[in-house]
Amino acid sequence: MGIRRALAVLVVAAALLGGCAGTDSDDPGGGGTVSPSASPSFPEDLPTPTPSGKRSGGTTIEISGTVVQGVEMGCRLIDQYLLMPGPGINRDDLRIGATLTVRGQVRKDMMSTCQQGTPFEVTEIVSR
Repeated sequence: MGIRRALAVLVVAAALLGGCAGTDSDDPGGGGTVSPSASPSFPEDLPTPTPSGKRSGGTTIEISGTVVQGVEMGCRLIDQYLLMPGPGINRDDLRIGATLTVRGQVRKDMMSTCQQGTPFEVTEIVSR
């Protein structure tokens, strides 16, 4: 094999391997790196997600229970519902350990960085 052909094979192999970077299913971080000077960003540092389209449903429901910490930092749930503060709702009122009754709407059209729960936009805190 000539030098040009060997070089071409190496270039193609490098391009193929580079295109596969970060796709290893055993690597939850996606293969990225974080420099020591980078400060972490947690879900509570991010703005409240906005709808990606029209509201789904529209039926207001009421849920009650104890607010628990989700698997991702800053994510809060009651039962299977991921609590997303709506307009006028202070995130601090949805504190971990609080026993609440809240009203709102299931928002399947809303995106979240949390890895669990059905998004539920809280529009009113009924009782604390």
